[in-house]
Amino acid sequence: MKDDELRRRLAGLTTAHLADACIRARVPVRCAPASVRAVLPHSQLCGRAVPARHAGSVDVFLEAFEHATSGDVLVVDNGGRTDESCVGDLVVLEARAAGLTGVVIWGLHRDTADIRAIGLPVFSTGTIPTGPLSLRTRSADALDSAIMGEWRVSRADLVLGDDDGVLFVPAVRADELFDLAETIRDTERRQAERIRSGVTLRTQVRFDAYLDARNRDPDLTFRDHLRSVGGAIEE
Repeated sequence: MKDDELRRRLAGLTTAHLADACIRARVPVRCAPASVRAVLPHSQLCGRAVPARHAGSVDVFLEAFEHATSGDVLVVDNGGRTDESCVGDLVVLEARAAGLTGVVIWGLHRDTADIRAIGLPVFSTGTIPTGPLSLRTRSADALDSAIMGEWRVSRADLVLGDDDGVLFVPAVRADELFDLAETIRDTERRQAERIRSGVTLRTQVRFDAYLDARNRDPDLTFRDHLRSVGGAIEE
């Protein structure tokens, strides 16, 4: 799927839809930590990951941009540090100039007002005034992968972000996951519309029948019941 098609389809989806699609497809649900939030509310991003492990200098980002293509997303690994920022307005401006569609940081940023004015989607764990406090030894594979919380992210991944947070999915599964996510979205929209028209969700999913069946079979799960009535909303 081409980048512009990905972004067009994501505009009608949420990361929640895609996370549910991962569960259905038995793909690991790799979310950035909940503390990674958008600097500018209502930001949405989608693109292939360009990883970079920060070691106290912006040169790693500039080198990452040398190998990036239009539509990519810079994924910065600063180890989740809370004592320094690693990205400021100049890096974000350079990312935009390089054609990237956003920046995701496992760590802090600064120059918040300027970053908001630039308008490029940036997600981070927060902000602090100080920049890098020391220059560390850069790893040989600093541009091969980035750690984001408990997950490793590489060029083989797509980065998806919105108000719910950031999700990483394997690019080779994108078509399948987007198809599933759209099916989930459409099902939920129909259910929501019926609730608004007066048909409760309990009625739609025949919750009374589930309770009766569970009394007969305590091992019956709600998800099993939903599958049987075609109302799966949790997987």
